[in-house]
Amino acid sequence: MMTKVRMIAAQGAMALIVLMGVGQQALAADPAQRYIAQDQGTVEASSPWQIRVRALGVKTNDSGYVGGVAGSNLSYSDTVTPEFDISYFFTENIAAELILATTYANVDGTGAIGALGNVGKVWILPPTLTLQYHITDLGAFRPYVGAGLNYTVFYNQSVGSADALHVKNTFGAALQVGFDYMLDQHWGVNVDVKKLFLEPDFTVKVAGTDLKGKAKLDPWLIGAGVTYRF
Repeated sequence: MMTKVRMIAAQGAMALIVLMGVGQQALAADPAQRYIAQDQGTVEASSPWQIRVRALGVKTNDSGYVGGVAGSNLSYSDTVTPEFDISYFFTENIAAELILATTYANVDGTGAIGALGNVGKVWILPPTLTLQYHITDLGAFRPYVGAGLNYTVFYNQSVGSADALHVKNTFGAALQVGFDYMLDQHWGVNVDVKKLFLEPDFTVKVAGTDLKGKAKLDPWLIGAGVTYRF
């Protein structure tokens, strides 16, 4: 009887040793899996909030017209301005981004109204909200695309050769493509390109005559800067 008990105990001990050895081999055999699990745990622990600060180049489309003046056209100055945006991640792939920046545009007459030169100057506040899809399985490189809506406010409008100028606030669509390259869990660099479809109506008075028209700004917003994920 004692001999049988000893045999069972020996077999149990041997099985325990084998299981321990197999478990250790499994843990050591695939460190990548452990890294992925740890990395996933880190990502899941990240805050859903992210901010960026960029230098933003605003490249406008030189187009537009004054109603009733055949061959009239408009051109606008291009600018560089600081920009701030804040993003909220609903999931690791889906986020909403709100950009905040302000700049100005000098409005010049061209074509049939080229003799007017500088018609006026307007300041532009174009808050833009986009819904984005982020690709997150490329390591530190995280490209994204987005689409959304823009509402542009024109303020501090001043005149040049015109007697009066008023550009009306307007809505427009926005498309976006860009990428973050993450340096660590929180910090990264960002490159971003947006296209705003922005064609506000305006009224202008020249030599005592009231006129109406459309400014086809349709700017490209090209930015580069720093990302911080909380």
